[in-house]
Amino acid sequence: MHVSLTPALEQMIQDKVDSGLYNSASEVIREALRLLHERDAYQQMRIAQLKKDIQEGLDDLEAGRVIDGETAMKKLMQRYAE
Repeated sequence: MHVSLTPALEQMIQDKVDSGLYNSASEVIREALRLLHERDAYQQMRIAQLKKDIQEGLDDLEAGRVIDGETAMKKLMQRYAE
């Protein structure tokens, strides 16, 4: 596999190796890819949670479990004041 990097990215990798935290550029790249994978998984989890929250809100709306905006704001202001 051949990967082209900008000079800035090459320098970033070299700086990591020079710091002693990594033994090689390959280790830096593997760590970066592992972190990218973790970030992607976290984003997918957040998206799933947001979809769930939206569905709960829609279900509440459909079931009539709602309050008007003015009442909601009053409740929020009361909580904030406490």
